[in-house]
Amino acid sequence: MANKINVKLILELRAAGLSRNVIASTRHISKHSVSDVIHISDEKGITYNDVRSLPEEAVYREFFPDKYAVEELYEPPDYEYVHQELKKVGVTLKLLWQEYQDKCRPLTKIPMGYTKFCNGYADHTIANNLTNHLEHKPGVITEVDWSGPGMSYVDTSTGEVVKVNLFVGTLPYSQYSYVEPTLDMKMDTFIRCHVRMYDYFEGVTTRLVCDNLKTGVVSHPKEGEIILTADYEALGEHYMTAIMPAGVRKPKQKPSVEGTVGKIATAIIAKLRNEVFYSFQDLKAAVSKKLYEFNHEDFQKREGSRYDSYQDEKSMLHPLPAIPYEIATWIYERKVNIDYHVVFEYNRYSCPYQYAHKKIDLRITDTTVEIYSGGNRLATHTRFAAGRKNQYSTHVEDMPDKFKFSPWDDARIKNWALAIGKYTGETIDLIFEGVSIKEQGYNPALAILRLSNKYSEARLEAACEFAITTGIKKPRYHHLSSILASNQDILYLENKKASSNNPHTMGYLRGNSYYGGSRDDQ
Repeated sequence: MANKINVKLILELRAAGLSRNVIASTRHISKHSVSDVIHISDEKGITYNDVRSLPEEAVYREFFPDKYAVEELYEPPDYEYVHQELKKVGVTLKLLWQEYQDKCRPLTKIPMGYTKFCNGYADHTIANNLTNHLEHKPGVITEVDWSGPGMSYVDTSTGEVVKVNLFVGTLPYSQYSYVEPTLDMKMDTFIRCHVRMYDYFEGVTTRLVCDNLKTGVVSHPKEGEIILTADYEALGEHYMTAIMPAGVRKPKQKPSVEGTVGKIATAIIAKLRNEVFYSFQDLKAAVSKKLYEFNHEDFQKREGSRYDSYQDEKSMLHPLPAIPYEIATWIYERKVNIDYHVVFEYNRYSCPYQYAHKKIDLRITDTTVEIYSGGNRLATHTRFAAGRKNQYSTHVEDMPDKFKFSPWDDARIKNWALAIGKYTGETIDLIFEGVSIKEQGYNPALAILRLSNKYSEARLEAACEFAITTGIKKPRYHHLSSILASNQDILYLENKKASSNNPHTMGYLRGNSYYGGSRDDQ
């Protein structure tokens, strides 16, 4: 089959941590094909480890069965048998899956991958109201939810009793938990709780199981694709974890956090019930103390504590990304200035000079300003602190070649002006003399100097001379562009030459008022 998607390769590269864009670009595979494979992989619960030993043809057929005349893709496991065998000492789901694969080999049916096999057993236990004997694996799942019971504190300025919510996250294998009080249950708060939870756990699990919260889940149909909010989906992509909302009214799909929420109610809420808090910070401090005690107290039915079990699980967690996830807002179709900087909150951020005069999109976080064109990121800048104005953030690689030889400053601009001519240099000096912060002069100065690209340096010099000698106090771009467009610089030079040859010859020159200026023009 020509142009067949190399499914196994895509799964292998994804398992190695490569993004879909990187896979597509480095292996010359269309982004659409890569996305199809990843979507099917997530939907069916198939990973590279599940298909590592299978031939590519079998993997492709497993992902795209409609391209083959296959009556039935998988041999259905006997989950009732699996359920009964799991009750026996030493029997694991992994062992039963391997035995199931051995039975499938002599047949023409394709065996399920391990993840799909496990998910099928979990669905079987839920459908038949059975106790799931599947043991949690370390580093695989994080479960999150909001605690039903809440807490409160007294606002001393108003006397109002303020309700406080509790975000709860737990690692099912170790039962190690994270609890954070919040003043609301909005999306931004929900996302930030996840970021701080991962920081608390010092790692990320393969999956994230949440409830069907409106803050994170747009829709969870009985059939079809689960739709997450854009921010929640972006969080999962940033931490490379699969977000898997629990089935509607199926708390058994996330029993650990459900149980933890109840234990939290006793360990934290109930133990603090007689205390009155007079600030949110005091309440947070008290919750943090009780959480520490909760994680470090000994189990009742087994040795050690949650913290002790977490130490065993910690090495199985995926490392945190170098930069924590940040909530972003978008600003679309912002125009890039002639100096290839775009303005945001009175400050200027550079992008490649080829995008001057074009429209770009801005992705804004608490700490960064990112510039995009289409889906391509052009530049990333550290965001200036609130209150700062007229600051420039300029990357050397964004500059035209003529600017790369020295730092981006007023001296470089003035040197460029003087290289054109005396009057161009004087014009630029006048601009910088009229600003309180030198960076304020960059854009108007560059606007003038770039006229030399359109009209030539000689004509720009003549236009500057004409403007200054005819009384324009501070020539700006609109003065000079009008002079050049109307060829007044050429007429000026002709009259100047004629008058030098014949002192009695006078040519007519239009004054500054003709160009919209005055002697006091700023």
